[in-house]
Parts: sequence; structure tokens; C-alpha cells
Amino acid sequence: MHPAPPTPTAPSSTRRRTARSAPGWALTLAALGGLAPLAALAADTPTVLLVGDSTMAPQTGYGNALCQRLEPALACLNLGRGGRSTLSYRAEGLWDRALARVRASAPGTMVHVLIQFGHNDQPGKPGRSTDLATEYPANLTRYVADVRAAGGVPVLVTPLTRRTFRGDKVDDQLLPWADAMRRVAGEQRVAFVDLHAASLKLVQAMGQQRADELAETPPDQPRFDRTHLGPKGACVFGEMMSAELAAQVPALARPRSAA
Repeated sequence: MHPAPPTPTAPSSTRRRTARSAPGWALTLAALGGLAPLAALAADTPTVLLVGDSTMAPQTGYGNALCQRLEPALACLNLGRGGRSTLSYRAEGLWDRALARVRASAPGTMVHVLIQFGHNDQPGKPGRSTDLATEYPANLTRYVADVRAAGGVPVLVTPLTRRTFRGDKVDDQLLPWADAMRRVAGEQRVAFVDLHAASLKLVQAMGQQRADELAETPPDQPRFDRTHLGPKGACVFGEMMSAELAAQVPALARPRSAA
């Protein structure tokens, strides 16, 4: 039995293969088709729920590409939503819906809930920002406790790096949030994937020009940004997450037949 953690307070503040390759990761583009719904599976078959912000969400993140790599052996559902933080995802009732799916799973089913927030917890986002020293870790701790209470397995995932360079270095403004999540994972003895570190290393090796190819829209378009992902970026980081999960959470390793 895990003691109830503190309640969060109000905010204070795929397609064809490509010949191009990135250091350490294949830039494989697979068609982003429909995802299988979370369904009743055999009691020994894990399921996966993705909970997070736009960098995980359908259309703008890597979540659907990750689900494709886990299915059909694992039923995977992407519940990521753009613009959400550890505060607003809960406040809008999205978290309650995710927990309901965990509770409704077949008896004995191992449900892993991947939790990734950080971008929108940063300052300057009314209704979403949280205090890094107090609210953000408290909120993460509560998410972990909620999943465990619902009978699921929480997995904390540090925020995907942004891809803006200053000079020849990535402008890494998310490291404090990744560090805070790492501390919570240690304190709560919870599975942990350091996507921030892995993605930062890859983007740094790519450089600005190649990293820009991962964006949702081309650099010459008005909506271009270096946070959200297009099909190529989703493929790259979906593959990265699949490998990281296999290393950190063996139950979620992609079957050899699906590789």
C-alpha cells in the first residue's frame, strides 16, 4: 500500500523507408494507420496507455508510431493531448478517463501507463504551468500513486527535447524538468525512461538542418516549429521509445517477429 501523495496545488506559474539515417536510429517511415482500441486480452497480455502532451499525442507526436511498434502483441492506446501539463490533464478530466480504462481491464491484465509531461508545466502558460520545485514533482507522484491504486504499472517518461540550436548546441531548457522526474522515479521506485537525454543526444548529433526535417511542417511554412513532429519525426522517436522501453521495461519489449 502506497501512502497518498500530496494533491497538486493551483498553478504558479509512417510512409516509405527513407535512405537518410540518423546516428544510432533508423529513420523508418511507416504509414500511420488506425490504432487498435484497448480491448479485453488474455490475462497474461500487457496493454499500454500513453498519457502526455503534444509531443506524444496523435498527429503532432511520436505516440502513434510507438503504438505501431508495440502492436499487435500489445494493445496500445494513445491518450496524449496537445497543450496539457501535469495540472491541466487532470483538471480537464482526462486523467480520470485514463484511470477508468486501467480499472476496466481484464483481471490479471498488466496495464502499463506511460506518463510524459514537462513542456507545458514550464512557466508562462496560465492554467497549465506548475512550480518546478513543488507542484510538478507532487503532481507526478500523485499520477504514480493513482496508477498503482488502479492496478496498473506506471512508467515515467522525461519530456522529448525541443530541436532549437543556439550556435552548435541544442538549447536545452527542459533539463530541470527531466531531472525532477528522475528524482520522483527514484523516490517512488517506478519504471523510468529518459527520453529527454536520448532525444537530446540524437538531435545534437543531427545538427539544426537535419533536425528540422523531423518537424510537423517544413521550415518555409508559417506553422513551422521545433517542438512538434511530422511523420518522419514520429517514426524516429517512436523507434527510439520502443528501444528505450525494451531496455527499461522488458515486459514492453517489441517481439522479434515485429522487428
